[in-house]
Amino acid sequence: MKTLIEEAILLRETGKHEASIVKWKELIKQEPGSGYLHYQCAWSHDAMSSEEEAVPYYEEALRLGLDDGHLQGAYLGLGSTYRTLGNYEESKRILGEGVERFPDNQALKVFYSMVLYNLNEHSRAMELLLTCIGETSEDSGIAPYKKAILFYSERLDKVWK
Repeated sequence: MKTLIEEAILLRETGKHEASIVKWKELIKQEPGSGYLHYQCAWSHDAMSSEEEAVPYYEEALRLGLDDGHLQGAYLGLGSTYRTLGNYEESKRILGEGVERFPDNQALKVFYSMVLYNLNEHSRAMELLLTCIGETSEDSGIAPYKKAILFYSERLDKVWK
């Protein structure tokens, strides 16, 4: 099984997405209760821009369960996929769950801010992005302003007079 998984991953990494999906589906037939296999199949669908086909595999992966590392990827993958399909409320729900469960995952916060933007929740989206930048950027032009960026992230509409 391990060799077949490695082959399927290699196929995806070398751009052979359809062949990768065929392998993942074969593996899923052998182990239908594996959240990991469903997650990997979803990822391969996403890699070839087949978002609609990816959704049921992401959903099943979440239902079946994953270790924390892959679970973070599944939250991001499904939430992002819902967003690209215009299913903003589901995207917000999934990405929000991911952010709540993994508050230190900055990528989840960035993708969550994207769907907040799509839902016209601009203030919250900007707050998340600015906080992410303030907390993670090592850019020499940003570093001296980290404290100010973090301070203003929650006060974008405040006017001091």
